[in-house]
Amino acid sequence: MRAEYLDVGGTRSFVLDDGEGPAVLCLHTAGQNGVQWRDTQSELAALGYRVVVPDLPGHGRSEPAPGGAVSDLGAYAVWCEELVDVLHLERPFVVGCSIGGAIALQLAARRGECLAGVVAMAAHGGTDTPGLSVRGLRRELVDAAAPSRSDRTYYGTRAVVGRRVPAERAELIARMHRREDPQVSTSDLIGWVNHDVRDVLPTIACRVHLVAGEDDLWLDVADVRRTAEAIPDARCTVLDGVGHYPMEELEQFAAALHEWLDDLGSRCTGRKP
Repeated sequence: MRAEYLDVGGTRSFVLDDGEGPAVLCLHTAGQNGVQWRDTQSELAALGYRVVVPDLPGHGRSEPAPGGAVSDLGAYAVWCEELVDVLHLERPFVVGCSIGGAIALQLAARRGECLAGVVAMAAHGGTDTPGLSVRGLRRELVDAAAPSRSDRTYYGTRAVVGRRVPAERAELIARMHRREDPQVSTSDLIGWVNHDVRDVLPTIACRVHLVAGEDDLWLDVADVRRTAEAIPDARCTVLDGVGHYPMEELEQFAAALHEWLDDLGSRCTGRKP
């Protein structure tokens, strides 16, 4: 495993790079960082992939973006494009969850012809009925350092983890998540609410697999299915008993992801699985 700081988009950015083979860029959720992929990275690398896990600007061990907290997921997509170029990744897969899944869809819309495929989890192309209010989120930025925010993150995470996850694992996920920077995570959520690529979904030029947890209280599975229907040859998987964080909730997630990536590659090249 290689860990390094790279200059990407004017930000000193922390990136983990593990394994050899087809590249897989793994994107984390709002306010979090690459540690969410800690159980997946080495296992996926052992299956024959080069797994690249960055901390987005302002997250984890990456320095803040030059203009401060980012509230436009398109800006993260541009940053990811530069990261792909800096690392010379040739036709990578992109896998993301929540805002990471939305960013993956933005990348598919922006340069799908340069990607081997996309797995977008807990994400959709956009919706007219978001569960969050931009106005309310902007109010939170005024008091984003309030101690109660970490508790809201903790209890909110516990509530959205799926029913099949053991209590001890659900507790660990929630305690890991509460370490986020409220200023950054709130800005991420503003980007999530404003994210909308529905108009360009039919033009996406790579294979896409959308994944949603049946127990995800922050997402309407119907929106995910509509997104899949709008993308040519896209597939949609709904995971029973799983919530908003499949890569953290599923014990054998690397094996499941391997199957999805193999399917994407098979359909892209025309070979049979």
